[in-house]
Amino acid sequence: MTGSPSTFDDAMEAWRDWQASPWGRLRYTLAAHNLARHLPEGGRPLRVLDLAGADGGDAVPLAARGHHVTVVDFSPGMLAAARERARAAGAADRLATVEADVFALPATLTRDAFDLVICHNLLQYQRTVRPAVAAALPLVRPGGLLSLMAVNRHSVPPALAVRDLDPAAALAALDERRGTAFTFDAEITLHTAEEAVAELDARGCGPVHHYGIRSVADHITDEERKREPGFYAALEALELALSDRAPYRSVARLFQLVAEVPGPR
Repeated sequence: MTGSPSTFDDAMEAWRDWQASPWGRLRYTLAAHNLARHLPEGGRPLRVLDLAGADGGDAVPLAARGHHVTVVDFSPGMLAAARERARAAGAADRLATVEADVFALPATLTRDAFDLVICHNLLQYQRTVRPAVAAALPLVRPGGLLSLMAVNRHSVPPALAVRDLDPAAALAALDERRGTAFTFDAEITLHTAEEAVAELDARGCGPVHHYGIRSVADHITDEERKREPGFYAALEALELALSDRAPYRSVARLFQLVAEVPGPR
């Protein structure tokens, strides 16, 4: 994995600023909306595992809804922030944190399977999607769900051409797999939903539901308009409508895949 715990701990303030920004809020709102389509209404609380879950941006809302969530991350600062967030949400008793490398999990986590495994902050720090999928899938119970997210390689050329008005750079980026996570100043690898779907298909998962996050928001250059409540509300409504529609989801900034793990027949 690119970076070290200090890479992420040292950028905590910048990360929180990003989460509070319109584009950060859209990322979490859309991810939660897409995932909620597949979660059972009512019934028993789910056991959820969030791999590389950072400060609990995905995990804490699930804990606040009554689910039992475990966040794994190798960054102690991020995990402390997750616990703080859970306390503020009144969900501290339903959120556990484990400081560990997601590729070397303690036996206490690997003994039992989870109803839902989230892997939203990991793929872009791996050279291929295979290690993350191979690590996450055995942790999902038969009939459970796996949610994957990563920066979408297909989003980069349109952004360079439309937002940056740089068609030459867009042309050069068509086959580029390297990128940068600017908040953490870390190198990332750009993947595609097609690559991840192929890996999930090869492991017998299905159906795999493909969603796009921020299909148009990143092409709007007026950042201050996005902070206006009325404009943001309209933008959020549009993004929610586009998230599962082709072709928009194919060039969204992020792809999210919700895969059903085969259960007993």
